[in-house]
Amino acid sequence: MIRNKYTGEMIEFSCEVFPPKRDDDIYEIFQTLDAIEDLKPDFISVTYGAGGSNSKKTAKIASYIQNVCDVEALAHMTAVGMTKESLTERLEELKKKAVRRILALRGDKPRTMTEEEFEAREYRYASDLIRGIREFGDFRIAAACYPEKHPESPDVKTDLAYLKEKCDLGVSELITQMFFDNEKLYRFREEIGKIGITAELHAGIMPITKVNQLGTSVSLSGSSVPTELSNLIAKYSEDPAGMRQAGIEYAIRQVDDLMKNGIAGIHIYTMNKADVTREIYNAVV
Repeated sequence: MIRNKYTGEMIEFSCEVFPPKRDDDIYEIFQTLDAIEDLKPDFISVTYGAGGSNSKKTAKIASYIQNVCDVEALAHMTAVGMTKESLTERLEELKKKAVRRILALRGDKPRTMTEEEFEAREYRYASDLIRGIREFGDFRIAAACYPEKHPESPDVKTDLAYLKEKCDLGVSELITQMFFDNEKLYRFREEIGKIGITAELHAGIMPITKVNQLGTSVSLSGSSVPTELSNLIAKYSEDPAGMRQAGIEYAIRQVDDLMKNGIAGIHIYTMNKADVTREIYNAVV
């Protein structure tokens, strides 16, 4: 935990890494984790490929976080492509590795999956996966949330209803999708409080350190882009070093404002860049 310099309270600091695409690059992520562990994050989450394509890497990296780095690991798990048999197998594997925290997600349709297979999937939604995990045993379950609503939800009210269902099933913490306008997060926090959601809220911060990074991030998250950030992109479009520094400083300002407004947790989407995570951490502690 880190001390909020404005309120004096302790807040959680965490981050996310993802498995490398190539098997022989896995030791690079171990080096990244070695460079992050001395920050003593409250947990490090590790992502999961579409349809479980990286499930074994996820378990291996989560084990390294938990048992070598001695940091709490949060393993992502997706409902898409999961069967009761495969879910049991993966939960047993995580349990053997002493990983007891899971981020339960629906997941996107893999390219190799047909529409018929996608529609016939055994676990259709994250809520179905949460039920399956709860039936298996004692895992601490987290869920994702969208300050500006899920891109596929028809409206905010529907999106919040689905989120409330997940929390009622036993979700104890929420990690937001990336957002770039803190006011969106504050309104979201107010709205979930009105409907009785008490799960701990972790604000997901994505440092934009490359010009082309923003387009990909927005297309996946549905996040709006404030004028301040779009102006930075335009200003440093031909200056990679300047963009990197400006993106980090923007993220630091976001975190600083979140701390002023009493957020419970900060979750950094590292893009496997330990140096970026360290710069943000050192600026806010």
